Amino acid sequence: MNSPTPTPSTAQSGLSENAAGGLAYITIIPAIIFLLVEPYNKSSYIRFHAWQCIFMAIAWFVIDVAVMIFGSFLSFFRLLTFGLYPLISLAMLILWIMVLIKAFNGERFKLPIIGDLAAKQAG
Repeated sequence: MNSPTPTPSTAQSGLSENAAGGLAYITIIPAIIFLLVEPYNKSSYIRFHAWQCIFMAIAWFVIDVAVMIFGSFLSFFRLLTFGLYPLISLAMLILWIMVLIKAFNGERFKLPIIGDLAAKQAG
């Protein structure tokens, strides 16, 4: 019996585009690897999710540093930061889980500003 032939992207790389797009969100290391390694960097879907992950990490770092600076220099913001920082962290975790699930399901979910930058970089 003839078995169905796999698609070229799964035969060469071993990962489907959905799996690679979702794995790009597991820290920025897979995202960078997917942008550098040959079979993955050909797919605009994988490049989009890799760039969106990198831009999310940069945005999270900037927000984290800004909250830390406001909390350490301004005494009024110390109390505000103490209550606000866990909420910001929770929102970022929920956002990360949401884009991770959407990428594994094959959706190209664009975040408001970061998604446009990622789409431009992905081509």
